[in-house]
Order: sequence, then structure tokens, then C-alpha cells
Amino acid sequence: MITTTGQPVRQGPGFAETVALVAALMGLTALAIDTMLPALPAIGASYALAEANELQLVVYAYMIGFGVAQVVYGPLSDVYGRRPLVIAGLIILIAGAIVSALASDFDHLLVARVLQGVGAAAARVIAVSIVRDRYAGREMARVMSFTMMVFMIVPVLAPTFGGLLLALAGWRSIFATMAALSIVVGLWFYVRMPETLHPEFRRALSVRSILDAARICVTNREAVGYSLAIGLLFAMLMGFIGSAEQILGSDGYHLGVLFPLAFASVAITGGIAAFVNSRLVRTWGMHRLSHGSHLVHVGLTAAFFVAAHLFGGLPPLWLFIALMIAMQFFFSIAISNYNALALDPLGEVAGTASSLIGAFTTIVGTIGGALIGQAFDGTVAPLSAGFFALSAVTLLIVYWTERGRLFQPHHQGIVPAGAE
Repeated sequence: MITTTGQPVRQGPGFAETVALVAALMGLTALAIDTMLPALPAIGASYALAEANELQLVVYAYMIGFGVAQVVYGPLSDVYGRRPLVIAGLIILIAGAIVSALASDFDHLLVARVLQGVGAAAARVIAVSIVRDRYAGREMARVMSFTMMVFMIVPVLAPTFGGLLLALAGWRSIFATMAALSIVVGLWFYVRMPETLHPEFRRALSVRSILDAARICVTNREAVGYSLAIGLLFAMLMGFIGSAEQILGSDGYHLGVLFPLAFASVAITGGIAAFVNSRLVRTWGMHRLSHGSHLVHVGLTAAFFVAAHLFGGLPPLWLFIALMIAMQFFFSIAISNYNALALDPLGEVAGTASSLIGAFTTIVGTIGGALIGQAFDGTVAPLSAGFFALSAVTLLIVYWTERGRLFQPHHQGIVPAGAE
């Protein structure tokens, strides 16, 4: 294709390569969390940390940077385009990984992890915008479905990958490998992906437009309620991820090198739930599916709480894993639909709203998860209490959001069967 100026237009990668590249960009964000989980005890030993719970900050520092930066990347990519922001973010991510590998003390490592999170946010946020720029309707849905299926594999395999690097070359090699992989993905993106934002859709940088979008978000009952729900549910996930190595690997069940396998058995459930949700949501609708799943989740967290206390804080491993898998399944269905319900009434400011809600829910989830993780006492009792309290409170928030009408779509006009 030739432009009116006689210059060739870069068409970019085809469908399969787009899926692979977008999944690689998004996968870097998960890789930066899960790959280093098996290395936490080695990091603690290297810096002679007296308190094992401090190691959780390696996870939470990254997530704080990741959450805050989302506010910036979305609006800026609408002004300057997708390519420069993705490339800038990857450079920051690479720098953070290199500094992490060379960190001389624990405080420097935490600062570097924040830097990694700031860089990774660009890949995560703008990757979705690139898909939206290049595809529409069913084709966009196909790309995102395939992308998420690939993306879900990362948390399953990452701890094993990190464990291998740890055994072969020490914990610093994990961060060095993150930098190397980010460089590879960055070069791939630079060479193959053209600018996807159409010139006509570029916006002027305006603080007022961002504030107007924020005002629309905070004055919409559904957006506020479901954003709070997402944040509090995400806190449960972050509470588990932050303390997973201690619970399963070193202090609770003492699985040691088998930790990645146990972690993977829980992590893979999210991918299965995403597939099930994609099959059921058109028939059942988002409200019925998410509210029903949440009710089941509350019951499961109550059972987890009871089991933790009946067995002195450490239920049998098989029971703990079974409960975690079941909770993760219904959690994943609920939170994926809550994301859609939070954005559903914000179509006029969807791009900026997505960034603002993403930042808010990540920060709330990280802070809540850190509170749960820091309460770890060698048992799963604090985790079970946090899960039950947060799931129950979140259901009350959803009840308030829906004005007491759970399971019922409430759009005006006639709603087709199964549509929302």
C-alpha cells in the first residue's frame, strides 16, 4: 500500500504474529513477578534479612510501580502514539532488571523493582490498545482470546523457569534473564510493529480531559462499586502470591524444590476459568455468572477459614491445594466479569478510564495483599482470614452497587436473552 505522499505504509505482523507479540509483551509483566518467587529465600540469605516477611516486598514494590504508572501510559499513548511509549517502557523495564541484578543491598533492590514495575506497565496497558487499534469486533475478540490463553501459561511455567536459573547461576541471573528477554521482545516489537494509532485519533495532551474522565468514573455507581470489588478481590491474589513461597516452599508445607509444581497447580486454574467463562458468559450473562461465582467463592473462603483453624493453621496439603484451586476458579470468573462491568458504563472515556481503574485496583490490591502477606506467621490462618473477610465485604459492595438486585442485568430497554 502507498500513501498519498508516495511513501510505503508498514502493514505490520499478521494475525498469528500479532497474537504472539502482544502475548510476549503482556507476559513480561507476569514473568517479572512469578519467575523470582523460588529465589526469595536466596535473596534473603544474600542480604542477611532477619525477617522473612520482608522478602514479600520484592513482589509488592514491583506492583506499586506497575499500578501507579498505568495512570500515565494510557493518556500519553493517545497523544504520542503506541510505539514510543512501549519502547520507552521496555527500556525502563530493562534498566530496572539490570539494576536489580546488580543491587548491592535490599533497599536498592526494592527501588529497582519499583522501576521494573513502572516499565512493565507500558507493555501491559498499551498492548491492549494496539489490539484495539488493529482489529475490531470478532477479530479483536479472537486476538485477545488467543493472547490471554498464551498469557495464562506464564504464571504456570515461570516459577519452574526461575528455579532452574536459581540452581544454575544464582538469583541474580533471574533478573539478568528478565533483562535479556525484554531486549529480545523490544527488538521484535521495534522491527515488526508499526505505529498503530491512526493520526486522526491522536488527542491533545490535556489535564482537564483526564480530570473529566476521572470525574465520570468516580460519579458512576457501577464503575465505583465494581472497581472497589476488583481491588479487594485482587488483594486476595496478591496476598497469596506474596506469601506463596513461604506457605508452600520454605516455612509452611516445606515443599522446597516442589514449590513451582504446587504453585502451578493453582495458577493454571485461572486459565481454565477464563476459557469456561468465555463459553458461558454469552448464555448466562455477566451478572448471573459473576454474582453466582462470587457467592460460591464466599462459601469456599468460609470453608478455608474453618479448615485452617480446625487443623491448627495448616490443613493437609491436599486439602489446602484443593481449596485454593476451587477458590481460584470462581475468583477468576467473578473478577474477569467485574472488569467488564466496571468499564461498561464508561464508553465515552474508555481509554483513560481503563488506565485509571487499572491503577486504582492494582494499588488497592497491592496494599491489601501486603497486609495479608505481612501477617504470615508460618500458617495459612492469616491468609484464610483475609480471604474470607475480603470476599464477604466485596460481595456486600457488589450488593450495594446493584441496589440489592443481584443476578439481574439492569440496562434500560429490552435486553436480548443472554446479552448484557
